[in-house]
Amino acid sequence: MKKIYLAVLSIMAAFSATAQDSDSPLTLSGYVDTYYFANFNGVSGQGANLGASGFERIFDHNANSFQVGLAQMMATYEAGPVTGVIDLVFGNHADLGNYGNVSGPLGGTGTALAIKQAFASWAMTDKVSLTAGQFGTNVGYEVIDAPVNYNYSLSNLFGNGPFYHTGIKLDVAPSDGFAFMVGINNGLDSKDDNNAAKGVMAQVYLAPTDGWDLYLNYFGTNEGTKDDPFTYTWFDITTSYQVTDKFLVGLNAVPYGAAKAGSADPLTWWGAALYLNSDFTDKFGLGLRAERFDNSEGGIYLINGDGAGAAVTSLTLTANINITDHLMLKPEIRMDSYSPSDNSSWLVDGDGAGTNSQTTAGAAMIFHF
Repeated sequence: MKKIYLAVLSIMAAFSATAQDSDSPLTLSGYVDTYYFANFNGVSGQGANLGASGFERIFDHNANSFQVGLAQMMATYEAGPVTGVIDLVFGNHADLGNYGNVSGPLGGTGTALAIKQAFASWAMTDKVSLTAGQFGTNVGYEVIDAPVNYNYSLSNLFGNGPFYHTGIKLDVAPSDGFAFMVGINNGLDSKDDNNAAKGVMAQVYLAPTDGWDLYLNYFGTNEGTKDDPFTYTWFDITTSYQVTDKFLVGLNAVPYGAAKAGSADPLTWWGAALYLNSDFTDKFGLGLRAERFDNSEGGIYLINGDGAGAAVTSLTLTANINITDHLMLKPEIRMDSYSPSDNSSWLVDGDGAGTNSQTTAGAAMIFHF
């Protein structure tokens, strides 16, 4: 699996319903997720799952509170070799995911905050396609869409990577086992460009054998200016292997990520997440995610107010219960342990004492169509 990008349409196919009939060129799909999670540190309310950086949890910030995460409505229209997608989202998770679209042209918050994806794709041949608009990033294993991920809460690799881009990309698939993509865009998570420089994205897809998918990803961008550059770089590996019909092994790794200001030395980060998903029946499965993310140099978002970074080890166990064809339940327990580079405390317990670990447990209910 990867972030919605090469397979934007197919990734939601299992949850889609045509607007008219099976021959209709218009397909509508979407979902709504609601959740409740308790924090065993004894803290409650808005931002209770967050710590010194505000990125300890990516979207599920609140503890001991019923929440609506995201409501999505996606329309796909196929007209010969051209496919158009309008993917609109609303809610707390939508606002956090589309944060780069918050500013409107008239000042204040604009309507673009609701746009998760909006693009047109032209199949120039059966092996070459051109896509322009706003679309999900190529970097990463997990996606924003709650029905697609096996785990409900999102990984640190997801939260400390790009979410989406506005630009153009070319996909070439010479064979079923090999494909590649190149593209340019306005940079990191934004509908607008703050300078003349363009972000560059690239991907190579390989299928070494049946059931094994491998993606090699790159994204680089200058978010500064020509005279005062500030660059971000991600090298990302995403792979999954369907061991049996009921057991999948996945891996996401960022062997090298870097932020570099001018001529200064780059501040780097790395991480890896292992996914073990087992579908015992059509109605019940378990997914374990084990992750290590190291931002000790403070190059990306996981930093405290003093700019000090941290490393974090996370274990997440999630059950997937398919109640009906359109309703899922995801009970989950997650444990996070932080190692701040400055030996400070990044979290607090219910008594206000400092700590560097937290455990949360709860469940999400997801309606999808």
